[in-house]
Amino acid sequence: MRAGILGGGQLGRMLALAAHPIGIETTVYDPAPDACAGQVTNHIAAAFEDAEMLSSLVDGLDVVTFEWENVPLSAAEIVMKKAPLRPNAKALAAAQDRLSEKTLFSECGVETAPFRTVDSREHLKAAVQEVGLPAVLKTRRLGYDGKGQFVLRAPADEDAAWEALGGSPLILEGFVAFQRELSVICVRGLDGDERFYPLTENHHRDGILRLSIAPAPRLTPELQAAGEEIARKIARRLDYTGVLAIELFELDGRLLANEMATRVHNSGHWTIDGAVTSQFENHMRAVCGLPLGSTATRGLSAMVNLIGTLRGSKEVLAIEGAHLHLYGKEPRPGRKIGHVNVVAEDEGVLRQRVAAVQRLVEGA
Repeated sequence: MRAGILGGGQLGRMLALAAHPIGIETTVYDPAPDACAGQVTNHIAAAFEDAEMLSSLVDGLDVVTFEWENVPLSAAEIVMKKAPLRPNAKALAAAQDRLSEKTLFSECGVETAPFRTVDSREHLKAAVQEVGLPAVLKTRRLGYDGKGQFVLRAPADEDAAWEALGGSPLILEGFVAFQRELSVICVRGLDGDERFYPLTENHHRDGILRLSIAPAPRLTPELQAAGEEIARKIARRLDYTGVLAIELFELDGRLLANEMATRVHNSGHWTIDGAVTSQFENHMRAVCGLPLGSTATRGLSAMVNLIGTLRGSKEVLAIEGAHLHLYGKEPRPGRKIGHVNVVAEDEGVLRQRVAAVQRLVEGA
């Protein structure tokens, strides 16, 4: 079985590493000559707009997937002429535009924060009046880890927000007084088989995910079922194949959908060491039409992102239950260069180990 991966960042790297032991040969396609996935698998370095090189990638492949939801749709169209693209182009397009994404959630009967499209300064004023403040103005396309966003707390912020982001298609989203951020990760096979990992609790700082805990503390069967139902509705509407992640807000026992990722997700990295089958292996199984693996946990898990630089790698490895995963990237401020998974059988022990890791890698 031969699979192509559009995008050669850390997600492509971990997909390739998970694919090889189960007999799937991979090739990543990424414009960057130093793409970190190229350190562990075949790499074609060319632009996504290069139709000839894209066609050469697909020759002889059984399937193509992607690790980045902003792959140009034009590239997807070239790929689909020669090989199946999984997840499909419909899912790819929906994830590229926050308005399309929120509209999809609404069509599936999934609750979200209030939102309005913004195409002009006048639209922004009207949207603020309808949605209320505080609110966050976001670019509809691109933008991640807090980029492409402006928080409005008073009407006087409208001019600054428009000055910062105006000129691009925008969406205004109302704030939600949520108790915590969660995510649900599901995997859907080519045959429609659906598996779900336990809901994960996520902690962000400066718009970047810093810590995930799984299963989420105080997770009830009702909350798990609600998260699964949200993912199930969206996956079925998209006729989805592969791993799908939905970022959620918990509000008084309810779950509101925030965003989705039509790919493997940062909040699921704990599955490499904490689940019977990782999200990466299950994604490759799904897109290649293979049986899905168990999503059962191996105890309690947490993931600590390594942002910008790595401190104390030797000391991290000395912590019982800690597993270091580096991406082969040059350190720079704000860049995800790896993560540490921590496993334990007891919640108190898990928190102690996580705190020890954080003190080392964050200087906390």
